Amino acid sequence: MKIKTAIPADQPGAIGILTLAFSIDPMARWSLPDPAKYLAVFPSLTKAFGGSAFGKGTAYIADDFTGAALWLPPGVKSDEETLKKLFDENTGDDIKEDMQKIFGEMGKFHPAEPHWFLPMIGVDPAHQGAGTGSALMAEALKAVDRDGAIAYLESSNPKNISLYQRHGFEVIGEIQSGSSPVLRPMLRKAR
Repeated sequence: MKIKTAIPADQPGAIGILTLAFSIDPMARWSLPDPAKYLAVFPSLTKAFGGSAFGKGTAYIADDFTGAALWLPPGVKSDEETLKKLFDENTGDDIKEDMQKIFGEMGKFHPAEPHWFLPMIGVDPAHQGAGTGSALMAEALKAVDRDGAIAYLESSNPKNISLYQRHGFEVIGEIQSGSSPVLRPMLRKAR
């Protein structure tokens, strides 16, 4: 399996992979339970959360378009204003307060020092279990280690914790509000 750096022309395919992958993610589906709304909104959420990786050369795809990872290098951030707007416009009134609390807690765990951030990694559910996620992680961590930097992510799916731990990440807390699933911030020390 080959992992390559995605170019801007790969963005639609990568966003399609991530939309498929997150269709079974507990946090994504808690916040967008209606399938039609999820499919309509999630690509925009992906662009706001990690889309700038395409312009920075830090988006990765499996060469057969079965998996994708969007990494933000030190100093590059998600478009938080657009994220909050999309969630506010598309989540049910019954969870809006919980969403605000979750975003607030996420900010508390996010490292203040320069770091690489993994907003999204996913594998098409039809291809999970074949090592694509691990290959994507290993490729991106080459740049992280070259920089001697820390790396940070928030795992929204408990099934992925072991993958991240195999690559050196440690759970540093839990974020949960109301009926939401648990979100686990994870940190990887510099190497």
